Amino acid sequence: MTAKTPEQSRTIMTDLVLPSETNPLNNLFGGELLARMDRAASIAARRHSRRIVVTASVNHVAFSRAVPLGSVVTVEAKVSRAFKTSMEVFIDVWTEDRESGKRTKANEAIYTFVAVDETGNPVGVPELIPETELEQQRFIAALRRKQLSLLLAGKIKPAQASELKALFEE
Repeated sequence: MTAKTPEQSRTIMTDLVLPSETNPLNNLFGGELLARMDRAASIAARRHSRRIVVTASVNHVAFSRAVPLGSVVTVEAKVSRAFKTSMEVFIDVWTEDRESGKRTKANEAIYTFVAVDETGNPVGVPELIPETELEQQRFIAALRRKQLSLLLAGKIKPAQASELKALFEE
């Protein structure tokens, strides 16, 4: 398999927030935003792996800013790290000011996808080669997040979480 860059998986979805998608405060429902992020992240993971992908987990979601009715909202997703059969996808959500066009980061999330074959069995994915400083930071942090998840799930022992131990041994 040929290694790929995060840019090769980049997915951008832009849409308008409509009345049927808002809560009583006239802000986008969190669940609606989660669905949009899941779709964008799924496309990014599929672009990286060129396989069927399934959502394995939603590792982190930060609803930092409300997304008001009528907003132009853009969801940007890129694979941040590829493991054996799984990929971490980092998602940034932006809103656009109606008058100035200025973009403001509203939310972010991290999803994990697994590539599968036609029978649902996991299959290998290409290596990821980060290029920018931000991609490098997300790439390095992804291994820590994976180790923490495995540790909390009881799938590895603390001594096996080398990246996490390195954070505390300086």
